[in-house]
Amino acid sequence: MLINLNSDIDRRVRALNVLRHPDESRDEVLSKFVQLASQALGIPGSFISVLDDDYQHVQAAHNFALTQSTRENALCRYVVDSDSPVIVPDTRLDARFVMHPLIAGAPFIRFYAGVPLKNREGIVLGTLCVTDTAPHSFSAEQLETLTQLASLVMSFLEGWHSAGFVDPVTGLPNRQRLIRDLQYLAASPDPAPRRLILIDCIDMPRAYELARSIGIEALETLLKDVATLLPLRLRPAKSESLYTIATGRFALLTRAGSPLSAEWIAERMEGINAELGDGIYLALSTRTGETTFVCGETPAHETLRRAISALHEAIALGMPSMRFSQTSDVQSRDDGVLMNDLVAAIREDNGLWLAYQPKICLRTGQPLGLEALVRWRHPLRGELSPALFVPLAEQTELLSKLTGWVTDRAIGRLKRLRNSAIQLPITINVGSHDIAREGFASMLEDKMIRSKLPTSMLGIECMETERIIENPTAMRGLERLKLKGFNISLDDFGTGSSNIGYLRRMPLDIIKLDQSLISEISSDTASRIIARSIINMLKDLDYTVVAEGVEDANVVSALKDYGCDQAQGFFYSRPLPDEEIDKWLSWKLRDQCRSNLQPGYTGT
Repeated sequence: MLINLNSDIDRRVRALNVLRHPDESRDEVLSKFVQLASQALGIPGSFISVLDDDYQHVQAAHNFALTQSTRENALCRYVVDSDSPVIVPDTRLDARFVMHPLIAGAPFIRFYAGVPLKNREGIVLGTLCVTDTAPHSFSAEQLETLTQLASLVMSFLEGWHSAGFVDPVTGLPNRQRLIRDLQYLAASPDPAPRRLILIDCIDMPRAYELARSIGIEALETLLKDVATLLPLRLRPAKSESLYTIATGRFALLTRAGSPLSAEWIAERMEGINAELGDGIYLALSTRTGETTFVCGETPAHETLRRAISALHEAIALGMPSMRFSQTSDVQSRDDGVLMNDLVAAIREDNGLWLAYQPKICLRTGQPLGLEALVRWRHPLRGELSPALFVPLAEQTELLSKLTGWVTDRAIGRLKRLRNSAIQLPITINVGSHDIAREGFASMLEDKMIRSKLPTSMLGIECMETERIIENPTAMRGLERLKLKGFNISLDDFGTGSSNIGYLRRMPLDIIKLDQSLISEISSDTASRIIARSIINMLKDLDYTVVAEGVEDANVVSALKDYGCDQAQGFFYSRPLPDEEIDKWLSWKLRDQCRSNLQPGYTGT
């Protein structure tokens, strides 16, 4: 038997299942309703029942001991089947109930009055009843009161359902509703494979940034517009359901054979704009992920998790759509474990350490500064490359915690060596989220002041430069850092055509040339011309120019000829831990002193 998710029968089944699912806060309110019914009508017993195809379930009761009976034995079935009130002043005088087990035996029902509980779709879910072990008359006024109370019960239940299962902004069923629907499908006799597709089409950080400027109502308008656009664009069948599962993220539940797939949806949504209000539109950038499953074989939460895994892989790879992959999922889980381990490492200050790579003055050959680079000695996996964990941290708030840890250790070194002969400025890498964070510049300044250090001793190297440029808040944060005296560096210059535009917009002091730009200048004519031209341009703009990844003397010689200011790389030193960089700097200091004492030394 095929189940139509939007049929009257299935809507009733789903509504009943929702009511049958335990919920303490809901059932507590229902208990107050039945107590009120008894008090208002002067009948000692009252209850709310829900009837499915086989049983009557008593959801809430007052002075009524029955919790469940077969549907056949339920007096309430007469109310549900007739969709009208049923009043029995004396059950012993009614031929239908003379030999009834609930009348001849416990709970010895002698009087019964019940009215249907009907939702706004016209589906009868159960009854509100009053009962007694003695016969009663029941006036038209009492029936009207019971009917009004039943209406109040249904209003409450529908409000409770909307609050719990409907997204308040888009009006679509929410994540909890999706989980319930998956659970109901698992309990159905339909073995047909199904497909769950997640749709991410809004750049939420950008949307929130716009909302800060033009109001949160604009964000709500955007979400409502997307929720309207999706069904218009995708044209889902009646048996296919759309959901809002998170802010700006949607889901579609369909059969595996449906033409609506993750790939098709991504193509269909390409080039679509959604309205923020007042004629302002935001381009949608759609990513989709899907998983196929057989009802009952995979738990509902696992099905959703797999779809999320596929979506996140699509986002990470910059692909329009991805299907769930067990191999990728295992890697994702490993990444999750690694991030949990990193949280512990930061919290417990265990395993993380800083390496320092010196920056060398190309004119004198002496060190002028250090770059702090985070390292991690994992308790099980050993020494881990930053390439394994920093990109993962960048995807979460964990990067801010890691930046805080690096900052404190770097300032700790500066404080330890205050007034020392081997003291040098330190540069730390900072992402766009921290630069945009309210009070970040002031927080760094306060830490330097408490350590009795000038802000010029701590440099800020910008990670995620494109995100900074696109984020007005981050740009303001960068300007605040500059005003407070921190030196600002731009990393990886020369790797993209957009770098030139950064120079006009960002408050920069230092430009670091990417290794790919200078690695071949000793062997390739074109590379030499490009490197020389870029360095000359940067010097004309009055920037300090640093070449990174320098590994041989020929490159050093060429960089000197082109007017480059500083260099760092394995030619001079690999990144070294705290104690080793102290020894290295001490050795360089002694070497400089010996040079100063040599005959003919001019100090240049």
